[in-house]
Amino acid sequence: MFLIIVTVCMAVFTSFGYSQVELVSPSHSVYNFLQRMQTMKITPDYNPGNIPISRESVAGFLKLIEVNSKRITSVDKKLLKDYKIEFEYELDGTTKKSSSLFKNKKNIFSDDKQKYLYTYTDSNAAMFLDALGKISQRGSDGDSIGKHSILLGEAGFRVRGTLYNSVGFYLRASNGQKLSGDSNDVTFARYTDPILYAQNKFQYERRNFDTFEGYLRYRSNQNWLALTVGRNPVYQGFGFIDGLYLSNKTVPFDFIKLDLGYKAVSYSFLYGSLNGDSIGKPLEAKNIASHRLDIRLGNSFRLGFFESVTIVNSPFSFTFLNPINFLTSSKLYNGVDMNGNNASNTIIGLDVMVIPVRRLALQGSLLVDDLEFSTLFKSNSEITNKFAFQFGVLWTDAFTLPNLELKTEYTRLDPFVYTHVSNKSNYTHWSLPLGHHLEPNSDEIAVKLNYDITDRLNLNLLYQHQRSANGIVTDSLGRVLINYGGNINNATGISYSDPEFLKGNRIDRDIITAGLSWQFLRQFFIEFKYVQRLIKNIYQNNKKYEDKYYFATLRLDY
Repeated sequence: MFLIIVTVCMAVFTSFGYSQVELVSPSHSVYNFLQRMQTMKITPDYNPGNIPISRESVAGFLKLIEVNSKRITSVDKKLLKDYKIEFEYELDGTTKKSSSLFKNKKNIFSDDKQKYLYTYTDSNAAMFLDALGKISQRGSDGDSIGKHSILLGEAGFRVRGTLYNSVGFYLRASNGQKLSGDSNDVTFARYTDPILYAQNKFQYERRNFDTFEGYLRYRSNQNWLALTVGRNPVYQGFGFIDGLYLSNKTVPFDFIKLDLGYKAVSYSFLYGSLNGDSIGKPLEAKNIASHRLDIRLGNSFRLGFFESVTIVNSPFSFTFLNPINFLTSSKLYNGVDMNGNNASNTIIGLDVMVIPVRRLALQGSLLVDDLEFSTLFKSNSEITNKFAFQFGVLWTDAFTLPNLELKTEYTRLDPFVYTHVSNKSNYTHWSLPLGHHLEPNSDEIAVKLNYDITDRLNLNLLYQHQRSANGIVTDSLGRVLINYGGNINNATGISYSDPEFLKGNRIDRDIITAGLSWQFLRQFFIEFKYVQRLIKNIYQNNKKYEDKYYFATLRLDY
């Protein structure tokens, strides 16, 4: 009976000639399209709480959208047409709407064909080779960020494919270089771009940088099991703008990931390797294990459960490699550090997403970073009980304007959230948060407008109002007296601090981000990003700072 049910489901959603097992990059615009279709109740099976998904899955959703195309806007119909060309092989098992540079040079600038450097397909294998390149001019001016100008160039390739309808492979590699600018401009570029920040080579050579992602992925014939080994971005959680668990702001890391699914239930286990330090001192090893369970209850309600543990100086642990366990309990068997503190850091999360009516989605997320019931209602319970929560709304075709999306979220992080007393197993990678971009002891109201003006022209505006408090008070010998819990990389003194939300060196920020993406020709993009930050240091008699920076990028995805 199990196989019959799975086979029928797969026939509905993935019935196309050649299954492509490799994953669609989480930065791909198709995810925003699929979520919009979900709020329209066209793709109820789509799960935005666990990304990326495979190309075959995306193609299945595109088929479903095409069946319901009378219910979508004219711009969405054009977007669907574009995606049908890009995912042609997954949909039809053909390459009639694509061209290869090595085979047909006259279609280099074609606007109605998906272009590749080289393609190969037969009954057992498919391989697609792409060229990547971009030139990005970046600049800044402001009170704290300073005046900078830097020109970056980057070129690379991407190869992907599937063997025997079961094993997918993917490799993206690029080499970048500073074309103009000085050492200070490199510092500006790193601190405004997480990918560049996680670049030792760029930090010390101040000139070149290299990036890569790659993996092998096995998917069973009935699509109930998938195993991925490699490096790739992973997003988990229902956050519409940013997430509490594994955020879209994180830097890719190496991992092994197991995905299981049956009907309305899906489960993911991940074990990965992170880059970490302890207040500037490199760690021998830092790892993460996480579980994500998603349950769909009808077409309008989703429930997710997340847990993770961050482990240090233990590069391989069978305790946490067990995919069927409870990580919070498992850490108790993992020993303590030299100070008697548990060496690992656990996080538990629960999130829900509801679509009460068409075009409207609501989400709520709770994160628990340490929980001790005996101190839960005591005055200093923040030391042993740390919480973060988030509420969000997504309104599609907002204000009756087709293809305008309004997203709004409120996020609050208690003092010391994501940190750990050891300063080693903080919930970070390259000293950057794995979860929400906010520092601990902060909250944020975020409002985002995303508008597909046409199928090739997108405008988005983001406003963020943030309140934060940080600071560490020391004595004349440098010993910590008070830590207000606002530094994700430093929890020194947490055991004898008395944290209180927004107590400390209070800072308010108002941040406006404007983005424009224009695909003026298929796979040729002009992108612009502008950020303005107004900072008020309340603890310094409301001293104000203003910073501005921009990215202007010409990008080729061939």
